[in-house]
Amino acid sequence: MTKAAGKQLIAGKVLYFDARYIRVNHHDGISRFSAGLIAALHKTHEIVAIISDVRQLEHLPKQIAHVQLNDPTDSVAELSIARRLNELGAKLVYSPMQTMGTLGRKYQVALTLHDLIYYRHKTPPAEFSRLIKFGWRLFHLTYLPQRFVLNRADAVITVSQTTADLIRKHRLTNKPVSVVYNAGSSRPVPKPRKFAKANKALVYMGSFMGYKNVETLVRAIALLEEFELHLLSRISDARKRELLSLAGAAANRIRFFGGVSDERYLEELDSAFALVSASLDEGFGIPLIEAMERATPVVVSDLDIFKEVGGSAAKYFAATDAQALADRIQELNSAEAWNRASQESLTQAEKFSWDKSAAALVAALAKL
Repeated sequence: MTKAAGKQLIAGKVLYFDARYIRVNHHDGISRFSAGLIAALHKTHEIVAIISDVRQLEHLPKQIAHVQLNDPTDSVAELSIARRLNELGAKLVYSPMQTMGTLGRKYQVALTLHDLIYYRHKTPPAEFSRLIKFGWRLFHLTYLPQRFVLNRADAVITVSQTTADLIRKHRLTNKPVSVVYNAGSSRPVPKPRKFAKANKALVYMGSFMGYKNVETLVRAIALLEEFELHLLSRISDARKRELLSLAGAAANRIRFFGGVSDERYLEELDSAFALVSASLDEGFGIPLIEAMERATPVVVSDLDIFKEVGGSAAKYFAATDAQALADRIQELNSAEAWNRASQESLTQAEKFSWDKSAAALVAALAKL
């Protein structure tokens, strides 16, 4: 393959980027991570996208070089993907997951472990088949399978220093570990916002699983009579009834959106008083970046990963303390405090961009 005009090689090699985890309908975390990195890399480096569905190209730069191989969830076909890449002449491969097949590879490869949250919360993603869910649970019973998987690579990528420290703590790999941060929406960022006294919406974006601890948000809204709680994600009827029952008299100030488009999500952030989360555990915290890059203050539980992402711009509270959450909100409830937090959010968000993340990935791969 000839070098594209104006494009750079990484250590003299074309990068084959595993884009098979890009969803064809709505991005999840890994899908957005893949699409964001590819878009940034494609501007300066010669890459080939590995896809499994031509519809994935809709989320990639136009006219990007690509090859179509197997679906990554096809375990039998995945065993032979390294042979296929060998035949294509690949010399350098990156996957945003750690499960890519490597048997018989003749190229250098970096794999990714985003976080360790499924060791603490072993419920697999709902969209997986029963067989994959069974394998998922087995995989996360001990760290041994993870060590085996990661040590097949030449390097390991993760998305935060918090997770990098955990990888080292649990001795999950003997390969070099590099941090390539997640970033936000890659959409135009508004100018700094100004305090709007009438706008008192607290926005939550995330699932309603137990460890997300949405109950504390509901309890806090009962203490914040001026405010509304906007729950943007899809929710089951049963879970909705549980939260409304807990809310009591504050139920009429809780709005369930049942899922929103990317455009509506940004509209909510652009008009919100703050993004809130009382999560007991997280792998990263993409909504924090998405809010901060829209100049929206962030009030979240005092998790290490949230502190890494939110820095000094965010306000923190003990996850199960609804009164502390209410107090942090009230601390922002003046023009001076809110405007300062809004500007600090924009400043903190500048630390996270796909261009910076792409540069970090290139630096890691160049060492191989």
